[in-house]
Amino acid sequence: MKILVTGFDPFGQDTINPALEAVKQLPNEILGASIIKLEIPTMFHQSANVVNLAIQQHQPDIVVHIGQAGGRFGITPERIAINLDDARIADNSSQQPIDQLIAENGPAAYFSQLPVKAMVANMQEVGIPATVSNSAGTFVCNHIMYQTLHYCQMNYPQIQSGFIHVPYLPQQVADKASLPSMDLKTIVQGLVISIETIITYQGHADIKTVGGSLH
Repeated sequence: MKILVTGFDPFGQDTINPALEAVKQLPNEILGASIIKLEIPTMFHQSANVVNLAIQQHQPDIVVHIGQAGGRFGITPERIAINLDDARIADNSSQQPIDQLIAENGPAAYFSQLPVKAMVANMQEVGIPATVSNSAGTFVCNHIMYQTLHYCQMNYPQIQSGFIHVPYLPQQVADKASLPSMDLKTIVQGLVISIETIITYQGHADIKTVGGSLH
């Protein structure tokens, strides 16, 4: 089994991205599966081009995108990606699409193909803060999650994919005491547990437990 794991480069005012730093520290093999690590640009269209080429080159069984969600307390596997770009800030190529469809003829949304509830449960079991997220936002993270699900649906329907958001690192909030963070070692541990869960749940349905929210 081959798993492509991507991490975004820094964006906005940040000089580091916990997603990329965590991906770099992942082992090269997890439960016998080869882990292919890929840095991708925080740019709407370029990110999809890089990922699509990597899918063509490596022919992975699973694609897992990792991104930064500053302000979140825990690791949050994303349940759904929507067919909409609505950027609050410009990406790293100064593009700021507003109210634009990602795929003109694509569905309104795609659900993650990963066992997000089991991933959360297994992280929580070892004390790592984690919850299911029901919104990946409308920036590049949602864009690449949707793009990959759509691209694979159209071209490689056997490939599963999904997205995981991670919190800020402590050094990113040193001057922002009110914002939550998580140390890199814990983020890496959470991602390893998530990938182990993805592997062990191949051919099995996700667990039935509450993962919703009131708002």
